[in-house]
Amino acid sequence: MKTKLFAALGAGALVLAASQTAMAGVVVGLNVGVPAPVYVAPAPVYVAPQPVYVAPRPVYVAPPVRVAYAPAVVIGWHGDRYWDGHRWYGRNEWHGRRGWY
Repeated sequence: MKTKLFAALGAGALVLAASQTAMAGVVVGLNVGVPAPVYVAPAPVYVAPQPVYVAPRPVYVAPPVRVAYAPAVVIGWHGDRYWDGHRWYGRNEWHGRRGWY
C-alpha cells in the first residue's frame, strides 16, 4: 500500500514540476466589479449650412468662319514632275535628246 501511495505522490510531484516550468509567469488580478456611473456630456451638434447653387454663365459659341479661296496655279515641283503653268515636265524632259540614254 505504501508503494502505491509513494508512486502516486511521485507521479503527482512530476506533474506539478512539469506544469510549473510550462507556466513560469506571475499573474496578479484585481477586479472591482461594475464601474461607477459617470456623466458624459453629449457630443456637439453640427448643422451644415444649406448649399448655394449658382447658375453658370451663359456661353455663346460663334459659328466657324468659312473662307473660300480662289483656285490658284502653283508653279513648281509636284512630286517628281514640274509644272510651269502650261504643261508638266519630268525630271529629264527639258534636256535635249542627246542620245546618251
